Amino acid sequence: MNVFTRLLSGAALGLAVSLTPLTATAETPPNMLVIAHRIDDITTVDPAESFEFAGSDISRNVYSRLVYLDPMDLEAGYKPDLATSWEVSEDGKTITFTMREGVTFHSGNPVRAEDAAFSLRRAVMLDKTPAFILAQFGFTPENAEETIRGEDGKLVITTDKKYATSFVLNCLTATIGGIVDMETVMANEVDGDMGNTWLKTNSAGSGPYKLDSWKPNESVTLSSNPDYYDGAPTMERVIVRHVLESASQRLLLERGDVDIARNLNPEDVAGASATDGIKIEDELKGRLMYLALNQKHPELSKPEVRQAFKYLIDYEGMKNSFLSGQYTIHQNFLPATYLGASDENPFIYNIEKAKELLAEAGVENLEVEIGVREAQERIEIGQSFQNAASQAGMFAYNPDNSDEANATGLLAWRNSWDTGGLTEKVEAAVTEGDRDKRVQMYLDIQAEFRETSPFVVMFQQIEQSAVRDNIANWSTGQAVTSAAYWQVTK
Repeated sequence: MNVFTRLLSGAALGLAVSLTPLTATAETPPNMLVIAHRIDDITTVDPAESFEFAGSDISRNVYSRLVYLDPMDLEAGYKPDLATSWEVSEDGKTITFTMREGVTFHSGNPVRAEDAAFSLRRAVMLDKTPAFILAQFGFTPENAEETIRGEDGKLVITTDKKYATSFVLNCLTATIGGIVDMETVMANEVDGDMGNTWLKTNSAGSGPYKLDSWKPNESVTLSSNPDYYDGAPTMERVIVRHVLESASQRLLLERGDVDIARNLNPEDVAGASATDGIKIEDELKGRLMYLALNQKHPELSKPEVRQAFKYLIDYEGMKNSFLSGQYTIHQNFLPATYLGASDENPFIYNIEKAKELLAEAGVENLEVEIGVREAQERIEIGQSFQNAASQAGMFAYNPDNSDEANATGLLAWRNSWDTGGLTEKVEAAVTEGDRDKRVQMYLDIQAEFRETSPFVVMFQQIEQSAVRDNIANWSTGQAVTSAAYWQVTK
């Protein structure tokens, strides 16, 4: 049996550069934070549309939400942000938020319940990529005016059925939950776009920072909000520089041109850690690495083939080599530290087992194309899989698998996977109010997902930030949120 693979990455491998540790010859200003980071995934900074990793950092610092999770104090759980408290109706469908008084947007306009209602309704009505986060609660462009209301200093939302309150609040901490200045946004509306074009490159928030500029594939510049309700940030300016190569980030850090480097490979992490004045900080993130198998492909849709792929991953080999220290093995769709996350990792690298499964499926010759983002570790994962396959000869929710559904926000739909009974099980879990029962439901769903899904979940990211040792309170947001620049001090 021969299985042939072709890796299509559209990218060339970067040259390995060996750098001798340098003595810092520069230092950023004491009131300025400069970060080297890959930010080429940003396509917009509108919270109703932004759905990229780097973009979420901008949103987290520019836009306040109703509630938030503090990465420096996760044990405290949800904390009030623009809402000081919330009450749930007896039927569990209506949540009433009491808005914080005296808060202003960067424009000087007051933050009102009407702005909060407008922001959530706007996100539903624009129906951009992250809109599914709100739409899953029954909010639609047609009913948004009735189900999301701002009145008398209170925001009232009514879902289509009872959900676990923690699930609803968790979704409101996402980027799409950012509250925008209705007056400023609508003053910049063009052709009924509710300010979407303008907000792609401008901001209208009330957070600790305001957006000065975003230059695609170059930089993001933020300046502090002196009127932020929780106090002006110590760092008066934050500059995020787009630096693609690990070696370049390390060089800038060692020279003192940046305070933080966020994308060093394991070799450069080791080198930077040996440099005076630099420390390495590790945080488990919510980002997962996985392969997704197209279920419209006649061979990839076979259960045995899906299983075979899960034995063609050299989990330990990759973890202990080019992913060393930056990814841990994780084979479940819920990241570790999330409620109900499973720590079961049953699949191991087993070429013979994969061959047996392929034989059971009647597969003799198979050519596979892999699309890979131009990022070093992803290309290397793809190449590792290519090697294993040649030797062998994400979340389970998809209520409508038809092409007409156009459910681009659902990973299962994008991969053409009819999840069968898992969809109903997920729906039951998000409405279960008993925490312990809900945890067990998630564990059961993950066990079934591991065995049947066309998603080969491999690793969970450990972000290693190389940081100048005068920086305190730096956090990338851990596994549940994004970077909080306003907490940083020097």
